[in-house]
Amino acid sequence: MKPVLNRLIGMAVGVALAGAASAASAADISGAGATFPYPIYAKWAEAYKAKTGIGLNYQSIGSGGGIAQIKAKTVDFGASDKPLSPGELDAAGLTQFPTVIGGVVPVTNVPGIKPGQLVLDGATLANLSLGTIKYWDDAAIKKLNPSVNLPHLAVLGVHRSDGSGTNFIFTNYLSKVSPAWASQVGAATSVEWPSGIGAKGNEGVASNVKQTPGALGYVEYAYAKQNALTYVRMINRDGVAVDPTADAFQAASAKTDWAHAPGFYVTLTNQPGHNAWPIAGATFILVYKHPADPAKTKIVLTFFQWAYANGDALAKSLDYVPLPATTVNAIGNSWRSNIDAAAMP
Repeated sequence: MKPVLNRLIGMAVGVALAGAASAASAADISGAGATFPYPIYAKWAEAYKAKTGIGLNYQSIGSGGGIAQIKAKTVDFGASDKPLSPGELDAAGLTQFPTVIGGVVPVTNVPGIKPGQLVLDGATLANLSLGTIKYWDDAAIKKLNPSVNLPHLAVLGVHRSDGSGTNFIFTNYLSKVSPAWASQVGAATSVEWPSGIGAKGNEGVASNVKQTPGALGYVEYAYAKQNALTYVRMINRDGVAVDPTADAFQAASAKTDWAHAPGFYVTLTNQPGHNAWPIAGATFILVYKHPADPAKTKIVLTFFQWAYANGDALAKSLDYVPLPATTVNAIGNSWRSNIDAAAMP
């Protein structure tokens, strides 16, 4: 009898463990979209799973993909660095809220140039991106950097090939500072690039820039930092050359009244402020107002509620800017106003 009893106990334990694993798996949440916030979402997910056992499967596929997947209802939430307009949100039955603020940073691979040594202004960056400035020793760059030894090396632009919120932030900035860019290319998650080569994700752009002498690209700052890329200082709207830092990203959002922005529709590019980084942006989460699975949306919102309360130190470690308490309160009010009560944490 004893061997039989042991087998029965073993089967019971196995069933119980399988049930627990199944329950944990059922509680896991899925999201897809922006690569801009992927480093912090990964950090938050790791810490949250250690605390709760609930995992996050996040596909870092670009904002365009995230918007498409939430509209197709194949994920529990979408993520985008391009905020949807109130009209777009209403048409899709969605609501959105910001999570963190960061900066998009021009990065280069010019032999002999150190991080922060090169300074560009908006007009020159736009002309480099348009392909009208073709060499690193061009007179326009030399005028901004008279003491820098610039080589006669061809510029190779590296841009995002996928639908991307980082694209949107970068092209939105260029459209504000360059009439030529605004008329010829414009601002969107996907644009027709006049020059250069495409790469997938912030990861792909970072890798291509690192491997290619003469390259000029743009990535979210965490990717520049993690890949030890040579970042460019930018001359901001106030005419000050600033480094990409969390304080500079914060300065770009200092005057933003999130609570009174319908649908949290805010862009943070080319903002005034002595210390403001000019290519800053928030990143956003998209969920349904009337979700088909309120219990799963409740788990999503509980995760982000935890992140707002407990994730600031992790965000700061990656040079993201946490949202102020007033904005977090406004997000909670927005949830209660827009999302079904059954899906509320």
